[in-house]
Amino acid sequence: NAEIEDFRRALLANPSGYIAQPTLSLSTCPTYVDSGIAPRHIDLRPFVLSGKEVQMVPGGLTRVALKEGSLVVNSSQGGGTKDTWVLQGDPAVPRPVQSRSRVGGI
Repeated sequence: NAEIEDFRRALLANPSGYIAQPTLSLSTCPTYVDSGIAPRHIDLRPFVLSGKEVQMVPGGLTRVALKEGSLVVNSSQGGGTKDTWVLQGDPAVPRPVQSRSRVGGI
């Protein structure tokens, strides 16, 4: 395949520009596609506020692989997004996270 050979050449020309990692298993959720409702792979990006304390926000962004069988959830590479809502009886108020450790200044 020409695409694989092109990538092989690019990798050999600049090996420090690439990182190999194992493929992760992703959850699936029902997704509306052209053929109707079908399972698609997803990942969740939770929202976290970082200030004097680190706080989790109830909700987040779910990224979805729109092509059947794909694990690519990036919108720049054909993936899509879904809003993620957390339903609860009381108004949503950010709560401090139990651990105060911070990684890399994030």
